[in-house]
Amino acid sequence: MNTQTKSLYERIGGDEAVTRLVNEFYDRVLDDPELEPFFRFTPMEKLRSMQREFFAAALDGPLEYSGQPLDYVHHGRGISSRHLTRFMGHLLATIKDVHPDERDIEEMISRISTYAGEVLDNAPGASE
Repeated sequence: MNTQTKSLYERIGGDEAVTRLVNEFYDRVLDDPELEPFFRFTPMEKLRSMQREFFAAALDGPLEYSGQPLDYVHHGRGISSRHLTRFMGHLLATIKDVHPDERDIEEMISRISTYAGEVLDNAPGASE
């Protein structure tokens, strides 16, 4: 199978790469003093597992996301565009470390970014 017929999931290295991506990404997020409070009481193994499913599904992998809808899970948490920008910045940096192919990076960010609106809180001040 050549790179033209491989899925994005396969091109980046499959389950091993997605697992590494999720683990390194959340290590960065948890080290961020602005983002860490959102995860303080979150069972991280479950979150990492759900995120592996989410990334695999978004990247055309063999897994389907089995978690709650993103807007339901994130509703009322006070997530602003500033928080989302920091979160996505950590994601971009992690993707570049795990799989530095520019074409694949752009496609990965594009696919994952399509869900951004589902995590933002529509409460007053959420667009800070």
